Amino acid sequence: MFKVFQGCDASVLLDDTPNFTGEKTAAPNLNSLRGFEVIDSIKADLEFACPQTISCADILAIAARDSVVLSGGLGWEVQMGRKDSLTASKTAADNIPGPNSNVATLVSNFQNLGLSLQDMVTLSGAHTIGKARCGTFSSRLNGGSNPDMNLDFLQSLRQLCSVNTTLANLDDMSPSTFDNQYYVNLLSGKGLLVSDQVLATGNDNTREIVQNYVDDPSAFLEDFKNSMLKMGSLAPPTGTNGEVRDNCRVVNQFNY
Repeated sequence: MFKVFQGCDASVLLDDTPNFTGEKTAAPNLNSLRGFEVIDSIKADLEFACPQTISCADILAIAARDSVVLSGGLGWEVQMGRKDSLTASKTAADNIPGPNSNVATLVSNFQNLGLSLQDMVTLSGAHTIGKARCGTFSSRLNGGSNPDMNLDFLQSLRQLCSVNTTLANLDDMSPSTFDNQYYVNLLSGKGLLVSDQVLATGNDNTREIVQNYVDDPSAFLEDFKNSMLKMGSLAPPTGTNGEVRDNCRVVNQFNY
């Protein structure tokens, strides 16, 4: 959900072309993003029933909502009408805040999009489901620079991560359930990424929000719904210059 670069415009779905290298092979996305074939299947069914009506960007937004609901979270009314981008940029996607980002970097990047510190901590809770490559948190495995890391958790990661491309659950306690366990993990020193753990250890304001979500699971679910609505209402970078793709992997002019 947070690895798209240009915004809610389905740029991340585009395959490479002779004119641009897309976002799928950018460092934050490579061997991490998956499920493209699911979007392809949804798009094919929609094109059969309602040609040129539902954009790939809207499909992604709906799929994000439905994955939360099916995992135990709250639903929300997805704002529709997004356009699909006509290009993508691997170079730009490589500038997504990395897994070793500190709180200041995370806050700055979210504020640049019109989202608050509260939104940043809340939306980070999406890491209650999903996986990350071992290579994205290899700096956590030496232990010496991670005094707040749970030692049993550290040992389990060392055993798992003999290969950098191995996938680890972002939430190792309830990886298939959309709940507040992510925040419980942070207070227990079990944040998988540096950018996760710093929410509990790097800033008093973010830690207060983390503690609130540990104490009140329903507050997290409600706030997540509201932050997703806020993010969905941001003006798309594509504006009116996009299109409704026939195939989510290619812009229409290359689809014939």
